[in-house]
Amino acid sequence: MENWRQRGQQGLETLGDKLRLYGRWWVARGWNSPRAWRAIAIGVLALSIVLALFRQPLADWLWPESRIQMLLDAGNTALAQGRLSAEDGSGARELFEAAAALDPDRSDVRQALARTAQAALQRARQALAKGDYAGCEQALQLARRLQAPSADIDRINQELHGLQRGQGSVEDLLLQAEAAQAQGRLDDGDDSALPLYQQVLAIQPDRMQALEGRDEALADLLMQANRAVENGQLQAAAEGLRRVERYDAGHAELPAAKALLNAALEQHRLQGERALARGRLDAAADAFEQVVAVAEDPAARQGLERVAHLQAQEATRLAGDFQFEQAAHALQQARRLAPDSAEVAAATQTVERIRNARRSMDTGLPAGERERRLKTLLKQLQDAEAREQWLLPPGSSAYDRFKAAQALAPQDPRVKRAAARIQPAARACMEDNLRANRLRAARTCLDAWQALAPGDSSLATARRRLAQRWIAVGSERLGSGDIAFAQQALLQAQEIDAATPEITGFSERVRNALR
Repeated sequence: MENWRQRGQQGLETLGDKLRLYGRWWVARGWNSPRAWRAIAIGVLALSIVLALFRQPLADWLWPESRIQMLLDAGNTALAQGRLSAEDGSGARELFEAAAALDPDRSDVRQALARTAQAALQRARQALAKGDYAGCEQALQLARRLQAPSADIDRINQELHGLQRGQGSVEDLLLQAEAAQAQGRLDDGDDSALPLYQQVLAIQPDRMQALEGRDEALADLLMQANRAVENGQLQAAAEGLRRVERYDAGHAELPAAKALLNAALEQHRLQGERALARGRLDAAADAFEQVVAVAEDPAARQGLERVAHLQAQEATRLAGDFQFEQAAHALQQARRLAPDSAEVAAATQTVERIRNARRSMDTGLPAGERERRLKTLLKQLQDAEAREQWLLPPGSSAYDRFKAAQALAPQDPRVKRAAARIQPAARACMEDNLRANRLRAARTCLDAWQALAPGDSSLATARRRLAQRWIAVGSERLGSGDIAFAQQALLQAQEIDAATPEITGFSERVRNALR
């Protein structure tokens, strides 16, 4: 410890001796005078001025990396703001080129210049799409300076020259489109307003004059479609909306027009239901057909099938009264509405059987031959009656045998007694099956009863009861989740008696279950 203390003292003494010698040297040189101090002050001031003026160049010379990074940051900011080039040097190109001058081998500098070149190409494309040909040329010049890919530059340049050559044709198309629009020719040929506006927009997609003209023309089309809806011309209205959607699916007024048409379609469908419930088959068919002509509506399609089934039943009734011309007309309507319906096909066969039976009546037959044929038919009638084959099989049913016998000898007492016998039997058959809940068999017996005695006043009540039973069973099955059976029950009830009050509520329940 003592040694360290002695060494410290010796060091301080040595330092003091040196400082005294430096002071004598300073005085000996004459720098302790006022003049010397002024010279030193002036030198310090001059050095400060030089450093202030040349601080940045000196910093760039001494520390170039920081300068390059500052230029890159400023260039990226300019690029993000869209200032690709500027005469005052604040553009991305000028800033990145300044960085490249300091260090041309830096990869991030080269990449920055490449990004600027791509931005110039994108600006050229945007200007071309807007019809700004001067802006496109300016952007292409910048892209060339930045050595953008020549293939991209040539492609844009080619499009530019093509559009510049077609500039005159675009103006002509606009004049033609505006003239057609003024004449009210919106979309009725290639020389009408909307197709002409589309040609302009194919060349210049952002041409405001064409966009505004097209929007006005489409608004006029929508107005026409709305008027068609109000006049009940649903198919014409739907076609108008399809034309509007073809030109501009995002038109602001299109959703409201579609909503108006859909409301009208729903109204017509309900009108068809009401007409069907009242037995006005032609009005119901017209309403349903207007709906399905516009859209595939399952409820309206089912309504047409119900009308067709009722027309088929009417044809069978008319044929039973030997009114074959009216029966043929009813069948024609039924086939038009439901060409694939099994019920319509069966009615067609029935009407043909009755027609053939009528034709088989030959007044020129000898009395013996007539008697022999009549006995055979009556025997066959009794056999079919015993087997409860009222309508099936075709040609051998009790109904067919009875009609053949009636055509052969309509006034014969045995034929009249057979009619008086089998009509109550068909009625009893319907009642027995209804009590046993065999609804399809009850329907067959009811049809036979109606065919045998179309004017029976009890038929209306029987039809109503059977229709209500179908609704009751269908409602029960619907509650257990059997939608398919409920649909079939609804169809059966509507065919048997479309005016049954319970049909409306049950139909709504089935429709809700299908959603």
